[in-house]
Amino acid sequence: MDQLLYKKTMLRVVKLINVAMMTIPFAACWYLFYADVLASPYFAKGNWMIIALFAVLYVTYGRIYDGFQISLNRISESVTSQSLAVIIADGILFFVTWLLMKYFPPVPPMIVLIIVQILLSAVWCRAAHIWYFSTFPAKRTAIIYDQREGMQNLISQYGLSKKFDVVAVDDVVGALDKDLSILEGVDVVFLCGIHSHERNVILKRCIAEDVQMYLVPRIGDVIMSGAKKMHMFHLPILRVERYDPAPEYLFLKRAVDLIIAGLALLILSPVMLIVAIAIKATDGGPVFYKQCRLTKDGKTFPVLKFRSMRVDAEKDGVARLSTGENDDRITPVGRFIRKCRLDELPQLLNILAGQMSLVGPRPERPEIAAQYEKELPEFALRLQTKAGLTGYAQVYGKYNTTPYDKLQMDLMYIANPSIIEDFKIMFATVKILFEAESTEGVDEGNVTAAG
Repeated sequence: MDQLLYKKTMLRVVKLINVAMMTIPFAACWYLFYADVLASPYFAKGNWMIIALFAVLYVTYGRIYDGFQISLNRISESVTSQSLAVIIADGILFFVTWLLMKYFPPVPPMIVLIIVQILLSAVWCRAAHIWYFSTFPAKRTAIIYDQREGMQNLISQYGLSKKFDVVAVDDVVGALDKDLSILEGVDVVFLCGIHSHERNVILKRCIAEDVQMYLVPRIGDVIMSGAKKMHMFHLPILRVERYDPAPEYLFLKRAVDLIIAGLALLILSPVMLIVAIAIKATDGGPVFYKQCRLTKDGKTFPVLKFRSMRVDAEKDGVARLSTGENDDRITPVGRFIRKCRLDELPQLLNILAGQMSLVGPRPERPEIAAQYEKELPEFALRLQTKAGLTGYAQVYGKYNTTPYDKLQMDLMYIANPSIIEDFKIMFATVKILFEAESTEGVDEGNVTAAG
């Protein structure tokens, strides 16, 4: 336990160093170029408040983008996340500075500041990565699976072999038959898609023997994560019900939808006009593409998108998923607007009309949903809430994440609705625009749980 406390303390010290490395250049830039040119310059405490506000904004966005996860992120991922955090924090305070000045504030110092901060971030991420894995050896890891095999391949694929040293792998039946001897001498165990009874047996053993557990849940586990704790009959009770958030949450969510969608349409209207002209100039076909999609309680609505495929893309009447950039039905302009997610912008009109929300499960076509439900009846559980422009699955999954896994992510969102979570997903959506892998294709028919 002392070793664990030492590790947590050192991690916090290293992360505080990162915050200092980002904040000190900002403070220098503020004092040198902005503090004395305000319409009403601050006293010392006012300047310190501005610097503290930068630190708070940077830490907030850094956490939203997982920029401080030394052991789980690749160096490039951490640099990207921290770069987004400093750009947003600097940008907000630059805007505030503009409001406090008679003239537009000088831009070059802010650009130089951002470049310096990104370089310092790269230095910190590299140094922190080397320090962490030289100080804390990989944890001896066991994997127990039921439906899902291949966790050891995922650990290697995502560059986590330095954190998890897989020393034993077994299916749940074999592990239980051997009285869970697989847990002897390990620090971590991954449980992959195991039924609740067997999972609970292993869970209790892990707690008793101080073995850290990572659980890849089943759908029932995800639904249970939203259970409300209460007491009845002098007994602890967990209440589970269909999606039924508080009225004030629904009111705030709708207000946020209207405000942000309205502002986004106003700001992005020049971009949308350019896209519309480019689509029309390419083949003379219609600019917009309407398609029947599903939303709350199975209701249908016409989703609006910029057309990215040929006019005759589905001339045989068969609904097909796109297979990504290699899909020969996508036009040259369509390939670009898909890569930049510009094809989704007209859905802001669906949001204003109340057919969609900014955050929620992505709306699926009835034909595609029916195909999924043949093998995955629980797929209809996504329809407990209004469809969204972005969602949990879009932020934390990839384009080729299986429908089973996307369903679990959507149910995680549905199980714990909150405005804070909505804003986290909206801000995190910005990050995926910089991740090329999130635009990869999906194989048709790939419905079941991945290995």
